[in-house]
Amino acid sequence: PAFKESGAWPLTSLRQSFLDGSLTRLSDPDAVLRRQIVDFVGRGDFALASGTKSSGGFDRVWRGEPIQPEEVAFEKDVFLLAKAKAEPLATPPEPVPPTAPAGPQPTPDEPPAQPPTVAAKRKGVTTLRLGGTIPPELWNRFGTKVLPKLRNGSDLRVHIELTTSVDAEFAANALAELRQALDDLEIGATVDVVQAAPHRNEDGG
Repeated sequence: PAFKESGAWPLTSLRQSFLDGSLTRLSDPDAVLRRQIVDFVGRGDFALASGTKSSGGFDRVWRGEPIQPEEVAFEKDVFLLAKAKAEPLATPPEPVPPTAPAGPQPTPDEPPAQPPTVAAKRKGVTTLRLGGTIPPELWNRFGTKVLPKLRNGSDLRVHIELTTSVDAEFAANALAELRQALDDLEIGATVDVVQAAPHRNEDGG
């Protein structure tokens, strides 16, 4: 009943309902819920939300898009949203910054303004860099907690480096799937995926 009224169910409470017998008891609720929520969100039947705002909304809402099971975190600020509540809250695409309009033309009696020097432009500006390893279970929260804070600055650039090991016989198929996924996201031209040389044993095998 509370879910029907609010349209938002914290995943910590949802998980607990399958542990304490309020709902059908599950031997492994984490695995079952992750699998089902990934399916629900991908089909658009429900949405996944992360982070609450003082205005009543959420920092990030996923609906009708693929997510990974590791992104379903059973934490107090992660919610399962009903379809009706999620529709007006879905995170819109990143806006394209408008082209700056041309400034006013100087009058005959007014000399043209001189452009600021490079030193003046850079006065008081410093660069922040983040680097390190992020465990899979925190990828989702990193995107909602950290990246928005970096966007407060200017000239934000995000570089990634991901590595995984697969059986050699399945490498070609995995490579093709990854390239297709990058193309679907329209970042295939800027993100490379390559197959490293196979490891060799000390005896040369």
